[in-house]
Amino acid sequence: MDRLDEYEAFIRVARSGSFTGAARERGVTPSALSKQVKALEARLGVRLLQRTTRRVSLTDAGRGFVERAEAIVGDIEDAEAAVADLDAEPRGVLRVGAPMDFGRLHLASSIASFAAAHPALQIEVELTDRAVDLIEEGLDVDVRIGALRESSLVARRLAPCHRVVCASPAYLDAHGRAERVEDFAAYTRVGYAYETQRTWRFETPSGPKQVNVPVGHRANNGEVTRALLIEGLGVALLPTFIVADAVRSGALEMLLADQVTSSIPIHALYPHRKQLSAKVRAFVDHLVTHCGPRPYWDDGLALASAPA
Repeated sequence: MDRLDEYEAFIRVARSGSFTGAARERGVTPSALSKQVKALEARLGVRLLQRTTRRVSLTDAGRGFVERAEAIVGDIEDAEAAVADLDAEPRGVLRVGAPMDFGRLHLASSIASFAAAHPALQIEVELTDRAVDLIEEGLDVDVRIGALRESSLVARRLAPCHRVVCASPAYLDAHGRAERVEDFAAYTRVGYAYETQRTWRFETPSGPKQVNVPVGHRANNGEVTRALLIEGLGVALLPTFIVADAVRSGALEMLLADQVTSSIPIHALYPHRKQLSAKVRAFVDHLVTHCGPRPYWDDGLALASAPA
């Protein structure tokens, strides 16, 4: 039995957590997939998967082996791509992860246009706001917003994510318009449901400043937060990619955005490979072009320049 097929069968089962789901992805029967994994375990002399009636999980040996197996399969794919000159036509399966709001609002159309331009490519997209392990979940590319932890992943900057304090005109008519960062403390904010940082931090011409704004309503989704703001239920510090249209329409106003900044980066992350696959390279290049150093969603907004 072909070793590469065994490796790919094991990787799919490990990532999906079931033979049924993995078999559906590979277009084979669960029993055929089970035979391949059993042949691999027999040849290695270890049990890689712990099987129950409901779920399949990795053993300690399996956890150690799956990353090596993925690296081997990835190296083979890279070698084939180089020999076959597949750079001109990305193909195969491309698995992409991204945050929920950013994915829905600004990546959906970009991913769709990329898929349409590359008919030999099959794209699988997972939008989630939870922290994901790119390697553990078998993603080729993961879009992340915010500071990055050190890792073996390669990070390519897509765009800045500017955050602005905003509220409805009605709320500001009733509570006043802040003239300095310290004035934000007089407002009630719509908080993020899972936040751990209670203060807002800004870069100002006189240096960094922080302010604590009392929390009223809470939400774990940016679009819900925006709706609460439009109804006049508080202020919030939100990315411009969520509020830009509401600001341009007049439904929301930005406060001090032309004087202070709060910015975090947007990156595309992918596993380090000696030979980057054509599909990943082409997709990341596509995202860089789509987002750009000056994001299109910031068009027309009066934003202060971030410090160098």
